[in-house]
Amino acid sequence: MQAAVPHYLQAHLGEAAPGHRFGLYYAGWNDDFSKPKAGVTAALKATVCPLHDHSRKLLENLVGRQQHLAARQPHLFTWPALATAPFATGLGNEHPLENGFAFLSPYGLPYLPGSGIKGVLRRAAEELASGEWGDEQGWSEAVIANLFGPGEDDPTRDSAPRQGALRFWDVYPQPAASLKDDRLLLGVEIMTPHLGDYYQGKTTPNTSLTPNPIPFLAVLPGSRFCFHVECHPGHVAPEFSATWQTLLAAAFEHAGTWLGFGAKTAVGYGRMAMDEKRAVEQREQQAAEEKRQQEDRAKEGEAQRMAAMSPFERSLAEVIQAKPADQSELKALFNALKNNRWQGEDAAKVAERLKVTMQASGQWREKSEKKKPEKDEPYQMTLFIKAQLAT
Repeated sequence: MQAAVPHYLQAHLGEAAPGHRFGLYYAGWNDDFSKPKAGVTAALKATVCPLHDHSRKLLENLVGRQQHLAARQPHLFTWPALATAPFATGLGNEHPLENGFAFLSPYGLPYLPGSGIKGVLRRAAEELASGEWGDEQGWSEAVIANLFGPGEDDPTRDSAPRQGALRFWDVYPQPAASLKDDRLLLGVEIMTPHLGDYYQGKTTPNTSLTPNPIPFLAVLPGSRFCFHVECHPGHVAPEFSATWQTLLAAAFEHAGTWLGFGAKTAVGYGRMAMDEKRAVEQREQQAAEEKRQQEDRAKEGEAQRMAAMSPFERSLAEVIQAKPADQSELKALFNALKNNRWQGEDAAKVAERLKVTMQASGQWREKSEKKKPEKDEPYQMTLFIKAQLAT
């Protein structure tokens, strides 16, 4: 089978992304470009499912860019997940196989749009808020309206439109970390409707009708998903500002277990479970990022403070900053003075400062009581400082 493209282009499709090979460059036609009756599943597995080098690198860059943005977003909830069942989306898209698939344009990679995630999460929140699943876990109609915006049945939806506080990012599935082959992201599933003749009005429904196997693409179980939900602090109500992340965690758990994401969820597709290992890693990364940001802010504040100092005061601060952790400021300034860090009036100022510090701490000794005065450090420091003040 071949793609319906010119011959000169056939040789350049090897590194094409899955979405491109499934769509414009679909290699599923006979030589006369008629649709084959068999061999479709094998063709999909061979030409569409593998992630080649270019697509793997592109996927890594997309996910990395999203993680980079997420690390710098202070009002963000992240739910790392593993697919516990095949995941399918976009099956209603037009395609010669009768079942399409949603690929992110122009990259040609599988994705789950944020709008679809929002719909599933809203439904999960509504089910929890109804009380039919036991504990509402904090969800109510007021919370849903504030976080998701007005629903379709809200009479103020058109007259007083308002935006929900939550924004859902697109999700890019990644191959399972447990697999040695990181090209395995997509697979082929089969649906076998039995009632085609009945739907066409040829017969009555019965269990002896001939099944019609129809292949379709799906993301393999075990694949990794990372959901990001951003909360706009200006839109969230004050009474929910401290609990919105806990509420989302409950909604994601309910949606992943009972509702599913994407298509064919009624028959078990799209189920997700939280990836505990990645959740721990992300919390550690977030803590490290917060620590780094605090250090950067502290450095920036210190730089601004030093910039506002006089040259003399800045020189003192530089010596103190450069000292070893186990050395006192007194000793650091004394050593710098002894090594001619300051001259003239500046040296006298430092000597006077050291004298005041030593007197306040009881270290100023104009006489030594030791048998070997040369080993009496406070006494020797006092002599040196007095000599500096005398010049």
